[in-house]
Order: sequence, then structure tokens, then C-alpha cells
Amino acid sequence: MKKLDNKKLERIEGGFSTWAALGIASIVIFVSGLVDGIVHPKSCEN
Repeated sequence: MKKLDNKKLERIEGGFSTWAALGIASIVIFVSGLVDGIVHPKSCEN
């Protein structure tokens, strides 16, 4: 096994990005709202 120094550890890229997390969260919120609208429909009242 190779031991890395601090400079090499700081240059490692990868993992889960913030944009991916926001995209997944927005899809989940949209789908849950869509399902809620289908399960509990409300008529358009004035």
C-alpha cells in the first residue's frame, strides 16, 4: 500500500458533486408532487 502526502490527497477528485445531489433532490420533489396530485386531485375553484 502506498502512503500519500497532503498535497496529493488535496488533488484527488471524485465522489458525489453538489449539482448531482441537487438534481436528484429536484427530481424526487417533482415526482412526489406529481404523485400527490394524482392521488389527491383538487378541482379548480374560483
